[in-house]
Amino acid sequence: MSGHSKWNNIKHKKEKSDAQKAKIYTKIGRELAVAVKAGGPDPSINGKLKDVIAKARANNMPNDNIKRCIDKAAGAGDNDNYEDIVYEGYGPKGVAVIVEALTDNRNRSAADIRHFFDKFGGNLGTNGCVSFMFDKLGVILIEKKDGIDEETLMMEALDAGASDFNEEDEIYEIITEEADFGAVRDALEEKGYEFLKAEVSMIPQTYTQLTDEHDILMMEKLIENLEEHDDVQNIYHNWEE
Repeated sequence: MSGHSKWNNIKHKKEKSDAQKAKIYTKIGRELAVAVKAGGPDPSINGKLKDVIAKARANNMPNDNIKRCIDKAAGAGDNDNYEDIVYEGYGPKGVAVIVEALTDNRNRSAADIRHFFDKFGGNLGTNGCVSFMFDKLGVILIEKKDGIDEETLMMEALDAGASDFNEEDEIYEIITEEADFGAVRDALEEKGYEFLKAEVSMIPQTYTQLTDEHDILMMEKLIENLEEHDDVQNIYHNWEE
């Protein structure tokens, strides 16, 4: 759940171990719970919940798990309370980093995330220090498969309201404005397309290259430690890997 939507990143995630998948499912389960508490358990009237369900399915989260998370959050006995917090900062050589978290302990999360930035050659900044360098856009990735015609998919995506369509290596990448994401995703889903990724992301306007091996190692360690933290939901950065 980090960086721009490049195939090598997605492929890496598809090959994750069962333990890593379980951690991803736990994090998505937390997102499902927050969405249910904010807008109710019916995705037909809760757009945020519908978006998180689509994200869960794109990550191959079983339907039974999704239903169990929704039912638990809708139950009167669920007392978990999480708040959304966004952290912004810089990695090695000024790489812009945005960290989205859901936490039940703001002080713990802030201390841990600040520690990671300090330890791995960066520094935590103030809100707004790097977010202006990103655009909030919908990203839908579809794996190239027999039976999918590129021109047909492109026309269907654009007709549904997509703003851009790209072909890269083994994927088709569809970009939407944030407000159009749900409509485009639903239209393609109704036509039977399966998604490798379907969510609103922070897309960098420009990228930063790292050439020093130590800087590269520190950036990798920063991302790795952030991803492993239970409170961290999404990481976005402008490092050109």
